[in-house]
Amino acid sequence: MNLFHLSAECYPVAKSGGLGDVVGALPKIQRPHFERVTVVIPAYKLPWFEKHSADVVYSGELPFRDSLIPFEVHEYPESLVGFRLLSFHIPGFTDRSGIYLDPESGAAYWDESDRFLCFQIAFLEWIVNSPDEWSSHPLFHCHDHHTALIPFMSRYCHRFETLADIPNVLTIHNGEYQGRYSKEFMQHIPEFSPEHIGLLEWNGQFNSLACGIKCAWRVTTVSPGYMKELKNSCQGLETLLRLEEAKTKGILNGIDTQTWNPGTDPFISAHYHAQNVSKGKQQNKEVLMSEFELQADRPLFSFIGRLVHEKGADLLPDLIHKAEQEGLEASFLVLGTGDRTLHDQFYSLKHTSFGYFDTLLEYNERLAHLIYAGSDFLLMPSRVEPCGLNQLYAMRYGTIPIVRSVGGLKDTVIPIHPKNVQDSPTVQGTGFVFDHFSVDDIWSCIVEASSLWSSKSELLSNRRRIMKQDFSWERSAKEYHQLYRDLI
Repeated sequence: MNLFHLSAECYPVAKSGGLGDVVGALPKIQRPHFERVTVVIPAYKLPWFEKHSADVVYSGELPFRDSLIPFEVHEYPESLVGFRLLSFHIPGFTDRSGIYLDPESGAAYWDESDRFLCFQIAFLEWIVNSPDEWSSHPLFHCHDHHTALIPFMSRYCHRFETLADIPNVLTIHNGEYQGRYSKEFMQHIPEFSPEHIGLLEWNGQFNSLACGIKCAWRVTTVSPGYMKELKNSCQGLETLLRLEEAKTKGILNGIDTQTWNPGTDPFISAHYHAQNVSKGKQQNKEVLMSEFELQADRPLFSFIGRLVHEKGADLLPDLIHKAEQEGLEASFLVLGTGDRTLHDQFYSLKHTSFGYFDTLLEYNERLAHLIYAGSDFLLMPSRVEPCGLNQLYAMRYGTIPIVRSVGGLKDTVIPIHPKNVQDSPTVQGTGFVFDHFSVDDIWSCIVEASSLWSSKSELLSNRRRIMKQDFSWERSAKEYHQLYRDLI
């Protein structure tokens, strides 16, 4: 089988969030089990591309807006990332210094629809003219709305009709983003028969994700819990997902246990494992605190991620203010970037709560690893969390997650103090869980966590237990492999 992953992101090449981590990790696990595994992404103007050289394996043109646009396909050595990587260079479309947002303004690129449509057309144009690529049981695995038009175009667009029998899978990493545009956008799709035009729209709009759900052979999400949630709340796609329920499946994400390994991680200051977790975490905490104006002798609550509505980051300023007002001896740290209003709030909080709260408002992979290693607790007050990887990274590093009971967080974090369980000591909890998106609900978890931190023996027991949890990709990869085999 010749497996193609099509995505807007892939770690370490181009990453904005969890999508990049998944597409950078899953193919490495799959590689030994397939004839070839290829990841296909746009070629952005990012440091990774500028640092590494590649071979130009194809030059061609793609049809768009009554004109032909030149593009090139570059191939990188497998040794760089652990699988075959192809990047599509489309001048004027992919060559941006950000994946989705302009780094200068923080705003989304105005021509997002054109950029990712051209990327998908270019992929199909390349592969339809490269028969060796699809002569041996090919399968297209598309990720999110940026590649969700592949199932439609490969089946119904006349110039790609030879690809119609190639199986495909669409994975929804975040149903909040759907690629919705005006119906006039349909005019830019390569020619297809008019009777299929209804596949491109939903609720009176062009909708890339809806089209993918209708046309893909199978539709997956990144956790069983999130699949259930989508069928009840998916920005207008609930009915469609229920109609297509027979071909849907939730497969829990895994993590790259080689990249995320406190015993070998090059980004942290002291390596450790479950048996010496207390010493290792304390050493990393002291180094982390030397980079911030915080105290190492208090429990450290950290947040890592995008500062956006769905991640619940707007709950944090009020939570931190309450903790300080209540006299809780603790430290709070935030790493991430996103909403400019939240940036202003955290900058202000940094000054008004000096020594109690600190922040770095940027994407910083090195510091993220050090925060996982040096923190005591990780905050994830998400409104929406399809799977969540941060809580898995945290447990890998002996950092106890504090999460809201949604999506993949509900699937992966077992309450340390479960409600309605009389014999709670028998429950092997892995974190603190709250239900309602409110300061009061998460505050109760903060208080419980602080109490746990004060009991060193209980803290050690919990740290060792969560470090032994198995969230590797091997389990998930087996589920995907079976799904692919069923389609073939």
